[in-house]
Amino acid sequence: MTVTDLPALNATLNGISAILLALGYYKIRSGNRDAHRKVMFAALVCSILFLASYLIYHFNVGSAGYPHHDWTRPIYFAILIPHVILAAVNVPLIVLVVRRAYTGELDRHRSLARWVWPVWMFVCLSGIMIYLMLYHS
Repeated sequence: MTVTDLPALNATLNGISAILLALGYYKIRSGNRDAHRKVMFAALVCSILFLASYLIYHFNVGSAGYPHHDWTRPIYFAILIPHVILAAVNVPLIVLVVRRAYTGELDRHRSLARWVWPVWMFVCLSGIMIYLMLYHS
């Protein structure tokens, strides 16, 4: 694997994270706390691996500019800008929501997770869209 393979790996990790997030949501809604905890931990690990891979890629390659100057450009930036802002804001919130679950503050965990989970899901899915637009359009 070379550094040029990392964007595909990142998109894959985002996809796996999104699937795990959806499964974790389903598990908690069906009352299976133990399965929810395991699946959400797996989503967290995938997201951490994504972040490490993303940082390694951008440290080595730098910024990847959008190559098209057509009608898709404003769409790309309309996805990219909220993706970047929400990803940066959500990282410390994910840490906090995990901490609250770990320390047994389940009411506070639940109230924060209701906001953090959809943003996390958006960041994962928009990351895949950004990858597809950058490397496969």
